Amino acid sequence: MADKDRATHRFKVTADDVGGRLDAFLTGRLPDVSRTRAAWHVLHGHVALNDPRGKLKPGFKLRANTTVTISVQPPPVPDASPEDIPLNIVHEDDDLIVLRKPAGLVVHPGAGHPNHTLINALLHHDPRLADVGDSLRPGLVHRLDKDTSGLLVVARHARSHALLARQFAAHTTQRRYAAICLGRLREDALTIATKHGRHPRERRRFSGRVNAGRDAITHIRVMARSPLCSLVQCKLETGRTHQIRMHLAERGHPVAGDTLYGGVRNHPKLERTVADVASIRKLPRQALHAWLLGFEHPATGEMMQFTCPWPDDIAPIAAALFGEAAALPWDV
Repeated sequence: MADKDRATHRFKVTADDVGGRLDAFLTGRLPDVSRTRAAWHVLHGHVALNDPRGKLKPGFKLRANTTVTISVQPPPVPDASPEDIPLNIVHEDDDLIVLRKPAGLVVHPGAGHPNHTLINALLHHDPRLADVGDSLRPGLVHRLDKDTSGLLVVARHARSHALLARQFAAHTTQRRYAAICLGRLREDALTIATKHGRHPRERRRFSGRVNAGRDAITHIRVMARSPLCSLVQCKLETGRTHQIRMHLAERGHPVAGDTLYGGVRNHPKLERTVADVASIRKLPRQALHAWLLGFEHPATGEMMQFTCPWPDDIAPIAAALFGEAAALPWDV
């Protein structure tokens, strides 16, 4: 960040700004500051109002005759240093590690998450990973979103990394996800094939409704339906960022609990959907779980396959909605 961007800025709230959110106001005045970064400044005391009338929050509604002052801070530098964070390892050998990533844990350091990631935990577990691949993503050959749980494989040396990465690039790996989505899908099975690119207005989101981009293909199979939701298994043919979340949302069936893609809609409390509404409102995050992972072992050539059940934060909700049909693993 340039020195001029570190300065203190003062902005007057205009009549058009009254009633708007504080974080959105700051992003509008400082285009280089994202909404997330603006909220960070508010929460960490780097934003002040001449008459706040209460504790400032990112969603603070602006009033007339107000001056907003922000002292812009440089973003923290991503740091792939070892950190003692617990890991749930399901398989480990000289060539690779297979583990269960919990929801809420970011996979690798980046601008928004400089540390406290899965990579920081893995470097504490095995410092040799630092020499495998990218310096901020050592050993990684695929990823899961922060609030997606499930299975992930990490390479422990360069040859393993190259051979595993080749399988993911060629789409010869096995990857199955379980998801609870809003609405009852009409088809029992379908394939969604689109392009994949940044959403034209919401830069945190991705869209298949773009003129150019990479191919994104998801095969979907409905495992069960409730009055309000569908339980689906998703098979990835390609592995784009937010692919399943994007495809289901643009089909009109966003993943339940997905705040970014519309999975927290308010549904009418019809007699037949009351129980479902109560269940999905208990979701602590998006109901998406990578339950199966299969690949050819880079050293032995053996086909390896791993499965894991729903984690504890989703399992009781899935069972309440779909009964025994929600139990993992499923037949593939």
